[in-house]
Amino acid sequence: MKSIGENIKRSRVVLGLSQAEAAKMLNISTPAFCKIETGQTDLNISRLLQIAKTFKVPVYQLISGDAESQNFTDEISILKQEILDKDEELTKLRKKVIELYDKLGI
Repeated sequence: MKSIGENIKRSRVVLGLSQAEAAKMLNISTPAFCKIETGQTDLNISRLLQIAKTFKVPVYQLISGDAESQNFTDEISILKQEILDKDEELTKLRKKVIELYDKLGI
């Protein structure tokens, strides 16, 4: 398992940024950013969120190193659509039950 610092470095390199450029974007010193990438500094949540936002990557990707985190977004979208479809189906079934009650005079 790669460290968060290594994952941050990979994201920075993909963007074509130097450590100095990334540090400037984050409003921290270059040595401070270097310590983040090498794991010498423990990150707090707000700094991790700032890095993710600056590098335009999901926090999950920085933590896990999994660039395929987009799959989660896709899965969530699919599941949301399935829920909407089931909700429509449920609404139709409720209407049928009401119609049957009406026909039976209940």
